[in-house]
Order: sequence, then C-alpha cells, then structure tokens
Amino acid sequence: MKKTITQNIVVISLTILLINSCKENTNNSSINDNTNEAKEKSRNLSQEFKDYWFAGEAEITSYKLEQARYGELRNGNAVLIYVTEDFLPKTQVKANHQNPENVPVLKLNATKNFNTGIYPYSIMQSTFYPISKEQHALKISASMQEWCGHAYIQLNNKKDFEIRSHSYFEGEADQNYHLQKAILENELWTQLRVDPKQLPTGHLNIIPSFEYVRLKHIEIKPYKAMAKLTANTYSINYPELERTLTIHFNDASPYEISGWTESFKSGFGNNAEILTTKASKLARIKSPYWSKNKNKDSILRETLMLK
Repeated sequence: MKKTITQNIVVISLTILLINSCKENTNNSSINDNTNEAKEKSRNLSQEFKDYWFAGEAEITSYKLEQARYGELRNGNAVLIYVTEDFLPKTQVKANHQNPENVPVLKLNATKNFNTGIYPYSIMQSTFYPISKEQHALKISASMQEWCGHAYIQLNNKKDFEIRSHSYFEGEADQNYHLQKAILENELWTQLRVDPKQLPTGHLNIIPSFEYVRLKHIEIKPYKAMAKLTANTYSINYPELERTLTIHFNDASPYEISGWTESFKSGFGNNAEILTTKASKLARIKSPYWSKNKNKDSILRETLMLK
C-alpha cells in the first residue's frame, strides 16, 4: 500500500513538472516569435517587381492636397518618392558601398506642404522597409516645420522599437523610450507596394503615422484598429481616435497609389468636427532624381505639376 501511494506521488510530481515545463517552453516560444525577427521568412520577389524597382530610378508621384488643419481645409501638395537602396542594419543608415551585411529596402519619403493662413507647414516622413524578409520597417523618421517651431521623431527597429522624440511643445520636449513591436501605419504604405494581399486585416493594434501623432499631440503607442482590404483600397479605422485612413491603389503590380483620404476631428474644443483630408494624383515619373540637380532639371517639377 505504501509503495502504491509513493508511486502515485512520484507520477503526480512528474506530471506537474512536465506541465510546467511545457508552459514555460510555450511562453518562451511566444516571446521569441514576437521579438526575434531573424526567424521571419524570406520574401519571394517576382521578376516583375525586380525589373521595376531595381532599375536605378525612383518613382515620384505628386498629389493635389486638401489638408485638414485647425478646423479648415488647406490647399497644398503631397509627394511620394519610392526608391530601393542598400541599408546598413546595425547603424541603420543608407549604405554607400557594397557589403554582404547590406539589407535591400524600399524607401518611402512622403512629403506635404501647405499653408495655414500666413505661415507654412512642411512635413516629411521616411520609411525604410526590408524587402528580402517579412518583418517590420527597420527605421522610420518624421519631421515637421512651421513658424512656431519644429519637431522630429525617429524609430529604430532593434530588439524592440527605440523611439527618440524632440519637440518645442511643453510636455513633449526631448524623449527617449522603448516600445514593444507592433504594426506601424507608416510601414503599410511600403508593404502595399510589395504585395497588398499580404497587408494585415481584421482587428489589430496599430501605431498611427508619425505625422498624425505629432499633429494631434497624442502618445506614440498602438491603438485598436480595424483594417479592411478590397481589390483597390486599404482602409484603417481607429475608433478611439475617431479617425479613418483609406488608401486607393492600382490592383496590378507595381500597385501605384492613386490617392488617399483621411478623416479625423479637426479644430478646437467643442467646435472640432470631422474633416476629410484628400490627396489626388497629379503626375508620376520614374527618375534618378538625385542626379537631376541642375537649373535645367527644374522642368521636371513642371512635369510633376509642382510650383
């Protein structure tokens, strides 16, 4: 009888240890899946993609912009500049030389220029998105200049997201902190150009664009969102922010963006109301713009219908 009881105790103890061991392994695996992007699978790029994006030119598209700011719509222009380049993963800057450690990225420089009354706004966001592996953007930066001052945000994709933020506003000032990795709205604009069918959909947690968080002075963090994909639109709704972004694109490769709308509350206090920012395509060219820096090259701005 004593042997039976002793044997049962040993079996029960071993079972508990096994269960706990399994739980620990499961949790560790889950953590690794969320933080270790080295395990992300490689992306198969079509020859069509390579022929378009590795031709030594950038794709430049200009847009007529109606931007909501301070409770009114402001006329201006937006430009999306997409180009592939080699990226140094450790220092996270453009590589000047061939190196086996270089990572090919699809870079997006997105600019906006508009006036609010007497003074101008200039906004630029840069996204460096790896195209050889399915993972988050390696780096995102955003700057905003207007006559009151300027602000800058930078995200570096390391073990987690490292954020540096500088602003002339009280309460924002100079900040350095870390975030757990999450979907970045900025990176979705580049992911779309690789393969829109792989865009995330459904109920998600998304970090809004750096432009939006700076214009609205909200915390940089993931917000609950609902994303939907159709044949030629991708939309994200943030219920808490009362904001919806819809990107319109061509459903055939290379999936050019024809425009977008962004609806959110604009204005002050009780007078704030939902307004819709709109961007409509003006012109698109392919060009090695970095070499087009002579006075005679300014004719290309006329082609893009930019003043």
